[in-house]
Amino acid sequence: MDDLGFAPPPFDASAALASLQRDLRALGLTERAGVFERRGVAIAKVALDGDTLRASVVKRPSRGSPEWTHKALKGGADIRDFVADLKKKLVGWSDRDD
Repeated sequence: MDDLGFAPPPFDASAALASLQRDLRALGLTERAGVFERRGVAIAKVALDGDTLRASVVKRPSRGSPEWTHKALKGGADIRDFVADLKKKLVGWSDRDD
């Protein structure tokens, strides 16, 4: 609660998941079996984990077994940071990385 007596609304993880999935599709990723891909290569995955979201992104695109980094998203700021970071990574990864 802040000094004015207002508390932020509680985090609605299921609504945030739907919004995050839309954001990932807007980045040009395609969802298949819970994994978001670019040209058939796994890039990210997100899932509901109680009252948080469990987000994972590959360290580097790979057609083989990708190496994942995981992060718990507990609020809107975490989600915005995750999407912004992923957007930067997608720009940095060239077609040869796919």
